[in-house]
Amino acid sequence: MTSTTETTATAAAPGRRLPVTDLSLVVLVGATGSGKSTFAHKHFKRTEVVSSDFCRGLVADDENDQSASGDAFDVLHYIVGKRLAAGRLTVVDATNVQTESRRQLVRLGREHDVLPIAIVLDLPEDVCAARNATRPDRAGMPGHVIARHRRELRRSLRGLEREGFRKVHVLRSPEEVDSAEIVLERRYNDLRHLTGPFDIIGDIHGCSLELETLLRKLGYDNGAHPEGRTAVFVGDLVDRGPDSPGVLRRVMGMVAAGNALCVPGNHENKLGRYLKGRAVQHTHGLAETIEQLEKEDARDPAFREQVREFIDGLVSHYVLDEGKLVVCHAGLPEKYHGRTSGRVRSHALYGDTTGETDEFGLPVRYPWAEDYRGRAAVVYGHTPVPNTSWINNTICLDTGAVFGGRMTALRWPERELVDVPAEKVWYEPARPLVTEAPGGREGRPLDLADVSGRRIVETRHMARIGVREENAAAALEVMSRFAVDPRLLAYLPPTMAPTATSREEGYLEYPAEAFAQYRADGISRVVCEEKHMGSRAVALVCRDADAARERFGVDGPTGALHTRTGRPFFDDEAVTEEILQRLRTAVGAAGLWDQLDTDWLLLDGELMPWSLKASGLLRSQYAAVGAASGAVLPKAGAALEAAVARGVAVADLHTRQLERATDAAAFTDAYRRYCWTTDGLDGVRLAPFQVLACRGRSLAAVAHDEQLAWLDRLVEHDPTGLLQVTRRLVVDTGDEESVRAGVDWWLEMTGRGGEGMVVKPLQALAKDGRGRLVQPGIKVRGREYLRIIYGPEYTRPQNLERLRQRFLNHKRSLALREYALGLEALDRLADGEPLWRVHEAVFAVLALESEPVDPRL
Repeated sequence: MTSTTETTATAAAPGRRLPVTDLSLVVLVGATGSGKSTFAHKHFKRTEVVSSDFCRGLVADDENDQSASGDAFDVLHYIVGKRLAAGRLTVVDATNVQTESRRQLVRLGREHDVLPIAIVLDLPEDVCAARNATRPDRAGMPGHVIARHRRELRRSLRGLEREGFRKVHVLRSPEEVDSAEIVLERRYNDLRHLTGPFDIIGDIHGCSLELETLLRKLGYDNGAHPEGRTAVFVGDLVDRGPDSPGVLRRVMGMVAAGNALCVPGNHENKLGRYLKGRAVQHTHGLAETIEQLEKEDARDPAFREQVREFIDGLVSHYVLDEGKLVVCHAGLPEKYHGRTSGRVRSHALYGDTTGETDEFGLPVRYPWAEDYRGRAAVVYGHTPVPNTSWINNTICLDTGAVFGGRMTALRWPERELVDVPAEKVWYEPARPLVTEAPGGREGRPLDLADVSGRRIVETRHMARIGVREENAAAALEVMSRFAVDPRLLAYLPPTMAPTATSREEGYLEYPAEAFAQYRADGISRVVCEEKHMGSRAVALVCRDADAARERFGVDGPTGALHTRTGRPFFDDEAVTEEILQRLRTAVGAAGLWDQLDTDWLLLDGELMPWSLKASGLLRSQYAAVGAASGAVLPKAGAALEAAVARGVAVADLHTRQLERATDAAAFTDAYRRYCWTTDGLDGVRLAPFQVLACRGRSLAAVAHDEQLAWLDRLVEHDPTGLLQVTRRLVVDTGDEESVRAGVDWWLEMTGRGGEGMVVKPLQALAKDGRGRLVQPGIKVRGREYLRIIYGPEYTRPQNLERLRQRFLNHKRSLALREYALGLEALDRLADGEPLWRVHEAVFAVLALESEPVDPRL
């Protein structure tokens, strides 16, 4: 933009206001004794000023030790660099009369993409000498030093602009210095004070019909929104389409009326150079725009000049909404946000390329969005994609309207996408639109950088979810050593929140609290599903090896069967394939391949028995406790009984020991229910309770009664006996009789030794009255099952009272975050996004599992 690059090199009149950009490198220039330090401390914060004298004192304990100047300026440049990197206004207080000293400072400004500004104190030699004479540390300074400084300053004065200073302010008398006023100016790209709401509109390319349709859909009437929303255009308004002048008139009018903001695209940049008479190639749609403008000249001769001025005034990018939002054309890494330089403008207009070209002769763009970790959401366009989605808090809105795709807008802060279809293919693209996530490369291998370090994952149902670096490292250890092939790891189920702690006598958990929570969330109907005595299992079943190869890129396996932490259930791949084959047969016989129009299914379920996967835990922990209590407590009880018979006063102790023996026996009975002998697949059971996804569709929002009906058919058509039905009961949370029936069902089931039940909203993907996700399931575990978790004697009144002080908020938060990530993984999988995008959300679930939380909850 012209106004950001104009240079002022005029003498300041008394009382003159000196504009200084709020993020800039201010270089004070003047001979010794000219009053630079006094000026700096009068107009700037003490912390903003970096003085060469101070740095000299740091390294030599003497601010006047000229022999330490080399080290002192090393320190000065280091401090200046750190301040500029942090985005802080920095003032350099040194003579800076030599070209080389200024060159290093200008270079620092360019490295950090801030404007260098010179304030020159060009005071007479006698004034400088008189001031030095009053300072004890300068009284003995030779007179020729000031004369030399003055000569060097005079030689430099006219060339400061050429050295790279964007503004030069010259003060030539003590009166001018004393009366000058520093005025901090906001950067042109800094619109943090504007908080919206905004409607950010992607690349238009002369498609005026589609633009008008989209504006109407967004609620605009003749360019204005009745609710005061502001449109923000990401550039590429012109070229290729049928009516670039019409688009320009609409956008220019909205900007002039204060109803819109606009950043330039590379096509506006090229058109602007053409309108200034520069030599540019009439390619990539510019020829069509020139022809349209020539026709417009006859109707409105002033229009061409208005367009030139409009383009000339566009700012490379905007920082909006308190710094939460950045809008540009081609994307912008965080280090460039709010910065001003040619490099920043170039990246905002064109992005960055790898230096390679694809098979269509077009440059391969560097996938900057994959590496983005910034806190501000970056909304951009430039590279057309058929479907847009969030990547690391960035989103591309160019969905190829001019190529027959769609024109897309993003409502902010709602993060809602709105689009309209193209009227037709207005321009044949050089490269066909392909299913490629913006910033990504279709089919590229999974990469360590996809999951390492601190991460922010955008989800559609809970906005941004953060993953700490240490949690990612823990998950990476598990994934790299134990997990199934990550290409087959399409989903990890979330942890499940327990019901609120019960005050029912003798119980820690009770169904009434689960029903009450859903009633409070506005959920009227829930389904109670029995909790199976096994381990959570996810099954990816492909119709054949070709289907597995086409979607998941594996050669050989026809799917996967893994735990909730991504580990394979069986070390023997042949056993896994046998289970997949049985599932495949049942799916085919039940007609689900055809009904769901798919060649793969993702199932959530429970694999039994528990001992199949947890045999080591059973032996080392539960069986050891049972064996020890069985060996010790009967003998202790017998000894105490004999003592009582002899008249020893140990009756109370004897009673307590009998109670301990009873509790220990109950503990042993409880965990033994989860163990039975298996031989190969004989004795193994799989109870599926949800179909998660299939080709082109996430099924996570399908109501649970419909889900369970599909799975009943699956069990019915399994000739091998592998699959097991999940029993269920529907409860109306507002009906006391229905709630009582649900409680009785749970009591009957757990009384027979069952683990308990999971209560879920009947309509999946449920939200409360404020639009927030509610828990997808609340587990209510049986009284005897909890003996395994909390110990044999947990039902003692004093122990129960202590356990009722458990804290559930972190567990509930974790369950919801993992649920949102799981939904995101399913959506990305169904949308056909690259597997690295799916895996990003999957890996985040595993990373969150390393957050510290009571494992008994």
